[in-house]
Amino acid sequence: MRIFLLTLMLMLSLPTASANAGGPLRISVDHARRAQGEFFTVTLATAAADPSVLFLNQHYRMFRQPDGSWQARVPVENLTPPARYPLLVLDADSAGNAQVTVLSSNLPIQHITLDPSKQELHATEREKSRVKAALHAESPENLASGRFLRPAEGETSGRFGLKRSYNGGPVESYHKGLDIAAPMGAPVRSMARGTVILTGRVEEGFMVHGNTVIIDHGQGLTSIYMHLSSITAKEGQSVEPGELIGKVGHTGISTAPHLHWGTYLYGTSVNPELFEVH
Repeated sequence: MRIFLLTLMLMLSLPTASANAGGPLRISVDHARRAQGEFFTVTLATAAADPSVLFLNQHYRMFRQPDGSWQARVPVENLTPPARYPLLVLDADSAGNAQVTVLSSNLPIQHITLDPSKQELHATEREKSRVKAALHAESPENLASGRFLRPAEGETSGRFGLKRSYNGGPVESYHKGLDIAAPMGAPVRSMARGTVILTGRVEEGFMVHGNTVIIDHGQGLTSIYMHLSSITAKEGQSVEPGELIGKVGHTGISTAPHLHWGTYLYGTSVNPELFEVH
């Protein structure tokens, strides 16, 4: 039935003047337009079963809210071509749609020169698999319902979303976080309430990320803290906003001591500045 409804709605391509509810379901989207690396918050007033959002061929689980509604923060991957796209909400035998627009972030290319000792570093299979699994965490409770904090003191030395060229090579990736320039050993703190779900160390094979902490904030939101000199948090530990989890370092692929801070929704990197309050 879901496949039939999806096919029908795509054939109809129902236009909407704004990103508000369409079809039989009472859905709303917080913004009609979002830039690459941002996200849409989709809300469904009521649901018969566990609903989901379909956007750019990806399904996103919706989470129950205290008021009885359902919600999903749907990420816009940073390399998504700017265009107008359909967004569908599917619930049992019902569906609803909206039209949303993805805008270009208009960010430049960042040219990075790596020290020869860093050029040969490659992510180990253990490193890649553990990080990927942690960043795709979808625990149902919204742990980060309170305030969000900047995890370290210092100027922003690398913006999210910059396309990257290493040592004059081709542009094949983009910066999936925000770099904060801070001295070696400066404190790194949790950006919000959550549960530590990964602590990875260089001696365990974290050759690219360096010493790393990942925190699950619930409902598809995770945060990552990389290149640490040391880790003070433990896996399974509950942390509050501003609680110490490690110290700034220069481990992994890093050009100087700094904190790489990333935020992810359903495993897709989004701009951390969207969550930064102070």
